[in-house]
Amino acid sequence: MDAVDVRAMSDDQLKDELLKLKKEQFNLRFQQASGQLEKTSEFRKVRRTIARIQTVQAERAAQAVQGS
Repeated sequence: MDAVDVRAMSDDQLKDELLKLKKEQFNLRFQQASGQLEKTSEFRKVRRTIARIQTVQAERAAQAVQGS
């Protein structure tokens, strides 16, 4: 998911996507611990997408504080 895609999402969509990605991250961690993980690169993708979403959320929160 690109930063452009993340910025186009609404706040509720971002929360839902973040929750989904955190569950996926947990599942990947569990698969790795049990030795079933095939694609280790998925960790990096999920982690970076989570960071993108959190960055956009923080930017929007800062704008809301600055605007009021």
